[in-house]
Amino acid sequence: MDFAVERTINAGAAQVWALLSDAQRYPSWNPTVVSLRGRIADGERIELVSTANPKRTFKLKVSGVEPERRMVWQGGMPFGLFRGVRTFSLRPLSDSETVFSIREDYSGALAWLITRTIPDMTDAFAKFADCLRAAAEGNGG
Repeated sequence: MDFAVERTINAGAAQVWALLSDAQRYPSWNPTVVSLRGRIADGERIELVSTANPKRTFKLKVSGVEPERRMVWQGGMPFGLFRGVRTFSLRPLSDSETVFSIREDYSGALAWLITRTIPDMTDAFAKFADCLRAAAEGNGG
């Protein structure tokens, strides 16, 4: 099971990255995020509370950070029983246009059971991408 969304944003990769990598600003431009605590940097841990499940705090590890290109947030259960991996990617088309994509993949021995309880995240990812685009283009956030 996986979910993915892609959007073209009329802003440079640096401008989009500035929004994606600033945890404190997330709730100001992204209504799907209740709070995001921590520092978004390689090897750091962050705590995300989303509107999808506001009573739960997702504790995630940030990895694979390539500024203005890519980063990964991952969390799950011990011993690899379940793992969710969210990858954010930026592909510059020009100095003022960037393709943004967000993808989440699930794996592990219990993935078959746990994914049955996970709602379709496509709409939430689309809203995330649309809000990111609006903020980067100066139409929000």
